Amino acid sequence: MLTAAIPFPDIGTELFSVDIGGFHLALRWYALAYIVGILIGWRLCVRAVRRAALWPESGPPMTAKQLEDFLTWVILGVILGGRLGFVLLYQPQYYLQNPLEILMVWQGGMSFHGGFLGVAIAAIAFCIREKSPMLGTADLLALATPPGLFLGRLANFTNNELWGRPTQMPWGVIFPGDMAQACPGVEGLCARHPSQLYEALLEGLVLGILLLVLAWRKGWLKRPGALTGIFLVAYGLSRAFVEFFRQPDMQFVSVGNPVGHALHFGDWGLTMGQALSFPMVLIGLGLIWWAFRPPTRNAAQRVDRTA
Repeated sequence: MLTAAIPFPDIGTELFSVDIGGFHLALRWYALAYIVGILIGWRLCVRAVRRAALWPESGPPMTAKQLEDFLTWVILGVILGGRLGFVLLYQPQYYLQNPLEILMVWQGGMSFHGGFLGVAIAAIAFCIREKSPMLGTADLLALATPPGLFLGRLANFTNNELWGRPTQMPWGVIFPGDMAQACPGVEGLCARHPSQLYEALLEGLVLGILLLVLAWRKGWLKRPGALTGIFLVAYGLSRAFVEFFRQPDMQFVSVGNPVGHALHFGDWGLTMGQALSFPMVLIGLGLIWWAFRPPTRNAAQRVDRTA
């Protein structure tokens, strides 16, 4: 029986709205989170590229002017990749039946892993075009991403989406709606883990502070790829952990699979979020090793001759 829970804050999905000539125009929290997150990330990158002392002797991967052009590429990668990732990975059947809703990004439904892939493709194309170093550019993106993750997860919460599994913990939230209240075996109101807030704290706040300290205080930007590696490892582990508390998408849940595993390995398995996150951890570990690998004999000899 539920003894303590937090009611869902009724702040709505819109910051404000106006009706003009039969059209309903609204600024939604979801859209605002993306806009503010991208702007904060961009300003962090501008400050970083203007501090030459943070980078190797070759300097930052791009100029402040190039960074402005790169911003457009990143925005397209986030929106197109995030939306297509959500459509293809999580609800392909629904959007196959309702194809016009694929473009309705303001209703919510973005995949971080899809957005990550979209930005990666955009960054590779930009680096080839501008002849910018890819690992240094990736480090800039890693530094810029946590503010968007933090605000995006808060928007998921206000949007009443991606809520967690049922819980008896006193900080459980009573999310509104029939689907949120459809908790098998629970009598009365059903409280759920506010998994969106767990992700906001881990993937946004904690990871963001860690990356800022490593970049500004520990000199990790001097080792191309290191900051990207720690981002991939920390995000992957955080997301995999929160998946234990997050309600999986309904297409993965069945009577024989109540946990919602997308991949099965005998008596255990992985949710879709975990399956997509573990490769990120492995790639991240590889990047950290590469960035801090001991110099080869030839490289060491060149350093000795120039000393």
